[in-house]
Amino acid sequence: MPRKIDPLGRMAMRPNDIMRSMRYDPFTHNRRSIRLPGYDYTAAGSYFVTINATRAHGLLFGTVVDGEVVLNEYGVFVRDEWERSARIRPELELGAYVVMPNHLHGIVTLVGDRFVGAHGHAPLHAPSLHRPPRSIGAFVARFKGAVTRRINALRETEGTPVWQRNYYEHVVRDDEDLSRIRAYIEDNPRNWEDDEYYR
Repeated sequence: MPRKIDPLGRMAMRPNDIMRSMRYDPFTHNRRSIRLPGYDYTAAGSYFVTINATRAHGLLFGTVVDGEVVLNEYGVFVRDEWERSARIRPELELGAYVVMPNHLHGIVTLVGDRFVGAHGHAPLHAPSLHRPPRSIGAFVARFKGAVTRRINALRETEGTPVWQRNYYEHVVRDDEDLSRIRAYIEDNPRNWEDDEYYR
């Protein structure tokens, strides 16, 4: 059977062509996970999280003046949504955090034992979810989604990414590790020009 030509003069793809184009290719699809293999990210404990804005937006959330962060309207959205997260998610406690011009650093603690039952975003007997509910990954995804919707509504740019696809996380191992991370977060604005995310 001859292939159909679409109105732009291109050959239409057959279903098998589409499936072949979607097959996993380790040379093309080479994103490696930065998560600890086998670690349960729904387990109670503290995590140091860094979430970066897309490079295309530059300094989207504000600026740093004399070692102090000055948030713009978008940065206020980020701060407000971060603080709101602990109020609407009883499994979370938030520690030190800072919204920088193009990223956020924060300490998130999952409290309690393993969680059972439904929560605000998944049914009680959910089919296999990509991110386990009440995990660090689920929290970050919902946080990023909420901020993105608010910023894009204000800019009238529906569907435009605000955040980079992934995020960085570090499992806090002990009190010394926690103290070092807190100091890093608190010093981040003063060290802005030396920061790896400074542009």
